[in-house]
Amino acid sequence: MILDKLFLICSFISVFCVAQKKEIQVVLLAGQSNMAGHGNYDTLDAETKQRIEKVAHRVWLSTSIKSTIAPKPLSFYVSTSQSEKYDFTKHFGPELLIGLTLAEAHPNEQFLLIKTAVGGTSLYGAWNPNWTQEKANIAERGAERKSLHLYRTHLIHFQKELNRLKSEGQPYKIIGMVWMQGESDTNKEITASNYQKNLENLITGYRKEVSLPNLPVVIGQVNPLPRKFKQGPGLVRKAMTNIADYDKNIVVVKTSTDPLWKDYPKHTDNLHYNTEGQKRLGIAFGKALIDLQN
Repeated sequence: MILDKLFLICSFISVFCVAQKKEIQVVLLAGQSNMAGHGNYDTLDAETKQRIEKVAHRVWLSTSIKSTIAPKPLSFYVSTSQSEKYDFTKHFGPELLIGLTLAEAHPNEQFLLIKTAVGGTSLYGAWNPNWTQEKANIAERGAERKSLHLYRTHLIHFQKELNRLKSEGQPYKIIGMVWMQGESDTNKEITASNYQKNLENLITGYRKEVSLPNLPVVIGQVNPLPRKFKQGPGLVRKAMTNIADYDKNIVVVKTSTDPLWKDYPKHTDNLHYNTEGQKRLGIAFGKALIDLQN
C-alpha cells in the first residue's frame, strides 16, 4: 500500500513537472551572407555584450544540421575562412540582437533560433523549394554551391531540433521566420524577375512544413549596388514589398539605397553589414517579430 502511494506520488510529480515546462519559442532564420553575418563581436559595445551575456542562458542558437552538435547559448561564431576579407574571427549575424531583443521583451521566456545560411547563394538556385540542377547551374557560382539544396537542408535542420525537443518532453511554439537573402538574385535578369514567385513559393513551403498557414515572416530588404544586371536590385526589392502588401503576416524591414548606408552601416565592400549594421538589423528583425505576435 505504501509503495503504491509512493508510486502514485512520484508519477504525479513527474507528470506535473512535464506539464509545467514552459514552451520554448522557436524562430527560423535563413539566407545568405548577411544572415550568416560579418559583424565583429570584439568591436561590439560593452553594454550590449553584457546584455547578451545576461540572457544567453535562455536563448539558444543552432547553426548545424549535424545531430552531434547541440544548440549553444547565444554568442558569436568563429570563422577563419574569409580571413583575406576580414581581419577578425569572432563574427555575428542578426541572430545576436534578434535573440537579445526577444529575450528582453519577454523576460520569462526561452528561445531557440535555428539558422541555416550560406553566402553567395540564390533563391532561384540553392534555396529554391522546386530545386533542379538546371536552375542551380544558372544561378549559382562554383561546383559546391551548384550542389546545395538549402531549402531542404534547413527543413532537415529545424526538424532535427524540433524532434530533439519532443524527445525531451519539451513543448515549443514556432513564432516566426526571418529571411535575409536576395543579393545574389539581383545579378541576372532571370533570377531577379522570378524572385517574387520564388519567394512566395518559399514562404508557402515553410508554412506547409510547420503546419502554420499564417506563420509570421520578416524579410530583410536587400540593397546591393547595381552590378551585372542594373535593374536587378530594384526588381528584388519591389518583389519583397509586393509580397508583404497582400499578407498581414509578412513584414519587410526596409533599407535605404543611399550608398552612405546611414540606416544599416556596411563594410567597405558596400555589400555586407558591419558591426553596427548587424546590430541595428537584428534589433529591427526582433521588433518586427514582436509586432507580428501582437
